[in-house]
Amino acid sequence: MIYPMNLFGALVLSVVEGITEFLPVSSTAHLVLVSKLMNLTTTNFSKSFDVVIQFGAILAIVSLYWKTIVTKPKMLIPIAAAFVPTAIIGLLLYKLIKNVLLTDIPVIIGSLIVGGVVLILMDRFTKKPKFADLTSMPLTHAVIIGIGQSLAVVPGVSRSAVTIITALLLGWNRESAVEFSFLLAVPTIAAAAGLDAVKNIHALTSNLPALGVGFLGSWLTAYFAVKGFVGFVKRNNFAVFGWYRIIAAGAFWLISGV
Repeated sequence: MIYPMNLFGALVLSVVEGITEFLPVSSTAHLVLVSKLMNLTTTNFSKSFDVVIQFGAILAIVSLYWKTIVTKPKMLIPIAAAFVPTAIIGLLLYKLIKNVLLTDIPVIIGSLIVGGVVLILMDRFTKKPKFADLTSMPLTHAVIIGIGQSLAVVPGVSRSAVTIITALLLGWNRESAVEFSFLLAVPTIAAAAGLDAVKNIHALTSNLPALGVGFLGSWLTAYFAVKGFVGFVKRNNFAVFGWYRIIAAGAFWLISGV
């Protein structure tokens, strides 16, 4: 039996969003998978709900990094430069992303596996880091990371994974790569969620209680998930996330029956 979105479903999905948004595992893939497990029906509201609750996740980043942004305003320049390619591609492919890619299960599964393999092999591709100070990031690096981030329009790729991987390949250390990924998420997710909210305002206002639960749940969960992730990358590489992605892809395949 397929069920409509309720407060319990909204809470579960918000926790999934908060945990996975900034980890290199694809929050979109997990939201689709959990929705299937809970037999939640796919509607215009549910599609927009998955996008708009990301506002809560970026509020967690603002809560944690506002002092960094205020004291290091030069960081805003590479962030803006990296945002531009993603914004252009996102606008051009909005309808394709919304109506086709978000429900394409084979694409999601394939993206999870490919991204997982790359994360497992990252230590072989990257050498000793050369860069750590984000305030002096070359604009060429920022644009390249932004182009890489645009690949995340394909569900299952993971915006976090592709930005971190690109930064590592350019010679940035793990902590800086992760921090830049966090900060770049703010304009990127705000733009994507804002565009979706404007285009689907009528669908969203049809279930405001669920939307409120989703926003608060993703905010609080993301806040603690980000703090834990930062501590993890100081001591570990990303291979564990690669293996997790492959396992998740297998579970996704079994559950979806593709």
